Amino acid sequence: MELQPQVIFSKAGASIDTTTIMESTETLNDPVKAVVLSSSLLTERIFLYSSFLEALKARVKADLWTTSAKNLHIDQQALSSEMTVDSFPAVKPFKQFPYTYLRRLNEYVWDYRLKPPSRMGMIKEIRDRNTRFHIRTLYAPARILAALRMEQVLEDWLEEFLLTYPRSPESKLRLESNPPDVVLSTGSFRFEEPAVAAEARKLNIPTLAFITSWDNPSTKNRMVYKYDGYLVWSEIMKQDMHHFFKESREVPVYITGAPQFDVFFQQRFYESREDFCARNQLSPDKPFILYALGSPNLFLEEASIYYLAKRVAEGELGDVQLLIRPHPLHDKGLDAGIFKQLGPRIIIQDNGQGGLSVPTRAQTEQNIHDWVNTFRHCALLVNLSSTAAIDAAIFDKPIINLDYDPEPGQSRQRLVKEINHTWTHFKPVVDSGGMLLVNDDAEMVEAVKAYLLNPGLHREERRRMAEMVCGFLDGRCGERMVDAILEFVEMKKKRKNKHSLPTN
Repeated sequence: MELQPQVIFSKAGASIDTTTIMESTETLNDPVKAVVLSSSLLTERIFLYSSFLEALKARVKADLWTTSAKNLHIDQQALSSEMTVDSFPAVKPFKQFPYTYLRRLNEYVWDYRLKPPSRMGMIKEIRDRNTRFHIRTLYAPARILAALRMEQVLEDWLEEFLLTYPRSPESKLRLESNPPDVVLSTGSFRFEEPAVAAEARKLNIPTLAFITSWDNPSTKNRMVYKYDGYLVWSEIMKQDMHHFFKESREVPVYITGAPQFDVFFQQRFYESREDFCARNQLSPDKPFILYALGSPNLFLEEASIYYLAKRVAEGELGDVQLLIRPHPLHDKGLDAGIFKQLGPRIIIQDNGQGGLSVPTRAQTEQNIHDWVNTFRHCALLVNLSSTAAIDAAIFDKPIINLDYDPEPGQSRQRLVKEINHTWTHFKPVVDSGGMLLVNDDAEMVEAVKAYLLNPGLHREERRRMAEMVCGFLDGRCGERMVDAILEFVEMKKKRKNKHSLPTN
């Protein structure tokens, strides 16, 4: 039987008024013009492969500005007449002094004021060890400003100051020559996109920010620029935005679900187990364990993967295979040579991105096929506190989560514990009961054995976990993004027209 994810609708409901959308689109003579910014394959795949593109139809004319050289050569006919693809405008960094110094000061003030577990954990385990002395001198004034509750005053002033620095003159020229109704940023925490959003702000072009992932509000550096509206996955993310970015309480926050998971519900990306296994050098008649790596910038997982791989190769877990899936944004963190020596039961999946810088990477339809069917056909998932746990839960696959630092010496053992048990975004997932936490390599192997014998264990908890994180699981989140854009633009136009009416 071909496995499909369970369709789940958010109990919280959406914040998008579809009645208003239907009425408003009737008043628009021309399609809404939107500039969509993309600086990561993790968001770009939303526009190319989710329900977003189909929902555009004649309602929105979108121009995708992308950093991906690969997608600059995409077949325009394969997209639609509603979306064009252009290169991302040139962007230059802020000068170190005073701009970057002030940005760091602002981040530290907010950290000391809100004390988010994720940010404070990173300060103790990583930032304090790697930060240069001249930056650490900002800690003392940051503590003072936080104690005085000056964080919002500082950030408001800093935003106006940063807007005076022209990071992207090219984007200004483009926006002036063909002004859109809205600029949608999908990387408001990254390097490139805030530069364009700043130019839009100065030109009074409305801006929307799609918050890329469930961990962004509580773990990323500050979004210094304010946006006129936000798109989030779920009610939990909306509340996180209200807590960490108070200005979001005063503007629309649209709950759309997680549009990158729309592809999990599209039959066109499904392939038989036989075809998938043939492409990935797996035997279709044997179950395969999936180990999905997180970012090697945070943890090095090779030692635990090798421990598991060796036992799979020796037959300790039965007649099974191991598929190792690298993070789509990273090549490092794994020595393929030592795994090849273990024999044909151990396979490392090729993501086709080797050697490319992170902003220039892209995912082809074949990459999407691999992603979807890897989770459809695996027997279970092993990972270390990554979003891959949600991928597996959507397809009702058992999840084993490491609760220990797999690197020899365990220098970041405390950080692993903090992520799993205190971090704002991940603690609720652990507490849901939808995954098994293991404390060492031996427990990991025993958990694998248990789930191979009883894959239905924790099924209901997995379902609730996926629903909690994603908000909607029905394959229509891309449509909701388009609906949100339309509702937002119509709202802005009505306000503009109201203010332009003559008064007696």
